[in-house]
Amino acid sequence: MPALDGLRILDMTQYEAGTSCTQALAWLGADVVKVEAPGRGDPGRGPSGNGEYFVVWNSNKRSVAIDLKNPRGRALLLDMLPNYDVFVENYGPGVMEKLNLTYDVMKAVKPDIIYARLKGFGLSGPWADYKCYDMVAQSAAGAFSITGEADGPPLRPGPTTGDAGTGVQMALAISAAYIQKLNTGKGQMIEVSMQEAMTYYLRTATSGGNYGERAARRSGNGGLPTMTLYRCQGDGANDYVYIMAVTPRMWESLAHAIGRADLLEDPRFKEPRNRYANAEALQAEIEAWTLARDKYQAMRELAEGGVPASAVLDTADLYRNPHLVERGFVHEVEHDALGKVTLLGWAARMSESHVPIKAAPLLGSHTREVLGADLGLDDAAMEELSAAGIVGEPG
Repeated sequence: MPALDGLRILDMTQYEAGTSCTQALAWLGADVVKVEAPGRGDPGRGPSGNGEYFVVWNSNKRSVAIDLKNPRGRALLLDMLPNYDVFVENYGPGVMEKLNLTYDVMKAVKPDIIYARLKGFGLSGPWADYKCYDMVAQSAAGAFSITGEADGPPLRPGPTTGDAGTGVQMALAISAAYIQKLNTGKGQMIEVSMQEAMTYYLRTATSGGNYGERAARRSGNGGLPTMTLYRCQGDGANDYVYIMAVTPRMWESLAHAIGRADLLEDPRFKEPRNRYANAEALQAEIEAWTLARDKYQAMRELAEGGVPASAVLDTADLYRNPHLVERGFVHEVEHDALGKVTLLGWAARMSESHVPIKAAPLLGSHTREVLGADLGLDDAAMEELSAAGIVGEPG
């Protein structure tokens, strides 16, 4: 059975921080019902309603369209609540308060509800009312300050760990709260600040600062010639291999892998301090080797020689990478509006839990199904709610 079979989640999330959280839980087997506004839904859907950004973050969920600004719509949500274990939201500051759907309100309806809130800067403190997106959180957590060349300005990081990294931490917290609830019968409120969550991914960077006395410096692609990026054959933007020979033994393996055992006895490179002092000369020796190979050949020869290294894969490469394909990480699923789409999978592999990936839902495609099962509403009741604009279904 799926690991989280039986766990039911009301998902009032949008964009990425919240949706990554509920998607992770759905991929572990939870029943996630995404509550969206009729007609427009999660703004992450984009103009088409089924934009790729939405599709990649909302697989394995069901969609219910309810107008929560309408008192009847809000009442529907609260009537649904007793059927669920968890409520998750990541709206902007004050939105849930305006809708009067706070933890106290929901706890009065379902005392053991787990109420999860993802906020940019948390619910308290002088920045609590500031709006926040991924890169704002990353800037506030220090990620910009350690990204870029040593003599250049801070740079925007590539991965969206401010959103998705926060979402995964919230998913972990929800799982823990659910286990606690099974043991005690009590629910709770969970709050995760994007700024605070993002600092978790900077712990290595902060670990060299004497507990906050010094700021970590930018180092570009690395300061050591045995731990940096090298050009390979080809003139593509990503025709590079990254080498990370950390230990003395790996340095020896690197020298042997490139057919230059003589470098081990060269006084310029024999000791780590010498390799650092003569970095440009050593990089030239290594790059002469990498430039004679494409990035995959360079990676293969280095890795088979015991050197940690990887070709620089671009985002398109991931979908056709032979290693990921063979491992079943690349999935082809059928989307109700788009036809076959290809999605990347979930890293955790559990021997006793398997959840096939399903395509993201159309807006409101499960409204009738969910409200019928949760509230016993028949077709006539659904037609009346739909005609009044309180709920929505696919056109």
